[in-house]
Amino acid sequence: MKARIPGAGNAGNMMKRIQQMQEDMERMKDEVEATDFTASAGGNAVEVVVSGAHEVKSVKISPEIIDPDEPEMLEDLVIVAINEAIRKADTAMEQAMSKAQSGLSGLNIPGLGL
Repeated sequence: MKARIPGAGNAGNMMKRIQQMQEDMERMKDEVEATDFTASAGGNAVEVVVSGAHEVKSVKISPEIIDPDEPEMLEDLVIVAINEAIRKADTAMEQAMSKAQSGLSGLNIPGLGL
């Protein structure tokens, strides 16, 4: 007599769902990394574009805010804009990964918290 393991008949289906989730996560990761995220600071005086892979693509600075006597202000605005663009990219990645993982809800896989 063979021992029966509850839910063992669904192992193949579960593996297919896990593999699909992995493929979805990789695709979504690639999409987010290929997306550009724009942020500005100082009332649009500084605008930064960052890729989803956290690469700074461009920095635009309005000439009227360039003050040779206060370079720290300009430096601060650039930092604020870059950090905001990175936050946007991180949020998009978190949302994409959460969406991809939602396909595993209900599988009750120990350690995954799903």
